[in-house]
Formats: sequence, C-alpha cells, structure tokens
Amino acid sequence: VGERVSAQAHRRMPWQFHVIADPNLINAFALPGGHVFIGRGLLDQMTSEDELAFVLGHEIEHIDHYHTVERVQWEAQLHHLDLDVVAAIVQIPMSVWQAGYSKDDEFEADREGLRLATRVGYSPQGALKMLERFNRLHDEYVVHAATPVDELAQVAIEGLSAYFRSHPLPSERIAQVK
Repeated sequence: VGERVSAQAHRRMPWQFHVIADPNLINAFALPGGHVFIGRGLLDQMTSEDELAFVLGHEIEHIDHYHTVERVQWEAQLHHLDLDVVAAIVQIPMSVWQAGYSKDDEFEADREGLRLATRVGYSPQGALKMLERFNRLHDEYVVHAATPVDELAQVAIEGLSAYFRSHPLPSERIAQVK
C-alpha cells in the first residue's frame, strides 16, 4: 500500500515504511528522508486498505511538503544545535515527531494524502471511515469518562491521547475530507 501511494508523491526518494509493534501506539508519523512509521495500535483500528492508504498518504505528504524538515530546523534552533541534518535527526527525541504539526499542516496532509491514495484507486471512503472512527474515539475517551469503568478504559487507550493532542479535531478533518 505504501509503495503504491508513495509512487504518486512529488518528491522521488526511497520511501520506507515501518510498523512499531506497540499496540498502544494509535498514531503514525514521518521522518525526513522518506521514513513513515505506523503504530500497531493504529493498524488494529483499521478495517480496510483504503484507511491505511489515507493514513500513509497523510504521512507521505508531511514529508512531501517539507513539514518534517521544518520540524528538524525548529528543533535544531530550539536546542541551538550546530549539526548537519542527519546528526540533528538523531538528537531529536521521538516525542517531537509525535507531538504534531500545525493545524494547517495537518489539513494539507489530509487533503494531499487523500489525493495520493485516490489516484492509485483507493476509496476516499477510507479516509472518512478512519476519521469518523477517531471522532467516536475522541468523543468516547477524551471528551469525558462518565464512570470508573470508563476511566479504566481510558487508561487502556492512552495512545490516543498523543494522537488527539497532535491533530485537529476529527470533526474538522471529516468536514474537510467531505
């Protein structure tokens, strides 16, 4: 799926896709140079290749539109690193990559990532289904926990917290994808 979607990217590079085996990582992220990572927890949420194509397209577009490079530059300036880009990437903690981009960057990655996926035949319904699932999870686990059982369930899916902190509201993303 990643190979098919990345073939539509503007930038030609050796794209590589990696699964992080953590079932609590319900997120994906990209690093400069064409590396896309997806958590096992996010894969477990998916029900179709269309959904996977949208997520991978979204991450590819973070690289394609230089969002990831801007993050390296930002982090290097923050820490006054006097290193080349490769050395700077090694210095940057994983949490920076999972922290998220600006709302505009996320919307751009949604738009352009969906275009990549649909160009190679994946259904745009995959994007809607994935975002609607995140909307339900957001409402269920982030908005409130009504009972002690809900609170325990909330602990079980802590990986979602990083996702919701790093992305616009699912309802906003759904409206854009529609």
